[in-house]
Amino acid sequence: MTMRNRPLGTTGPQVSALGLGCMGMSALYGEADRTESIATIHAALEAGVTLLDTGDFYAMGHNEMLIGEALRTAPAARREQAQVSVKFGALRGPDGSWLGYDGRPSAVKSFAAYSLQRLGVDHIDVYRIARLDPDVPIEETVGAIGELVEKGYVRHIGLSEVGAGTIRRAAATAPVSDLQIEYSLISRGIEDEVLPTVRELGIGITAYGVLSRGLISGHFTADRQLGAGDFRAMSPRFQGDNLRHNLDLVEALRKIAEQKGVSVAQIAIAWVLSRGEDIVPLVGARRRDRLTEALGALDVTLEPADLAAIEEAVPAGAAAGDRYPAAQMAHLEG
Repeated sequence: MTMRNRPLGTTGPQVSALGLGCMGMSALYGEADRTESIATIHAALEAGVTLLDTGDFYAMGHNEMLIGEALRTAPAARREQAQVSVKFGALRGPDGSWLGYDGRPSAVKSFAAYSLQRLGVDHIDVYRIARLDPDVPIEETVGAIGELVEKGYVRHIGLSEVGAGTIRRAAATAPVSDLQIEYSLISRGIEDEVLPTVRELGIGITAYGVLSRGLISGHFTADRQLGAGDFRAMSPRFQGDNLRHNLDLVEALRKIAEQKGVSVAQIAIAWVLSRGEDIVPLVGARRRDRLTEALGALDVTLEPADLAAIEEAVPAGAAAGDRYPAAQMAHLEG
């Protein structure tokens, strides 16, 4: 297995071909074991993964502190190669409720101060607002991140889940390195406008949800019981007839994976890898065995016949249900 580096846009850092999304180690997908989570981050760094992704609102700072502990206890060489991407701006209540988004310049700088402390680092490699604040022009939010770049607290400006128009406005304000957005076999909405826009502007893509929260991992079953705190318990794609339809897509994909001697997860990740050198998939592994499986996607070569078969099995728009509940879809652009 060879872990090659890929650019996060023309102005961004070189990062590993896969990144590790750490959110599930703290929130939204059921219980996670802290010791195993830290061991998984260490294993990822040892395997050559350099990009660690988090958000300051993931379990209200828990995820940043977890990554901070993992970095402190990692070998120096591995710690130095790590690059951390942080999303900010989502407001949470003590009960875990979602209270909106704050992209004001003063809030941007305050959020950054707390993240630096929790992570135990002197700079954040990629910093981005999680969702657009409808009350604050993106120029003001990005401008504030640009000031943090000038002062050395942030290395690169990122965006998250915004449409083509916002991307252009942000890029006209300051150099934007990366857009984080959902992209997978069953979430291909970026292909029409967003992907051409970022490529025109030289902005990279960090693709999250490449296994659609486990739905197309090959491990999810229709009878799986989800806890009340699990995001998937209210996700439209995991409900009733939607779930049954989507799992039928997974079984069609499984046939192709078996013919190549790989797992469903590996072929789904390999498909995202095949979309371009400017796209870095985030894998949300919470355990070392799942990480090992995901890393195996790097050894999967998809020939034109494979890609055609995948397209036939899971064509664009084939999934049933939106990727978020209606209230959260309202905060997404495009």
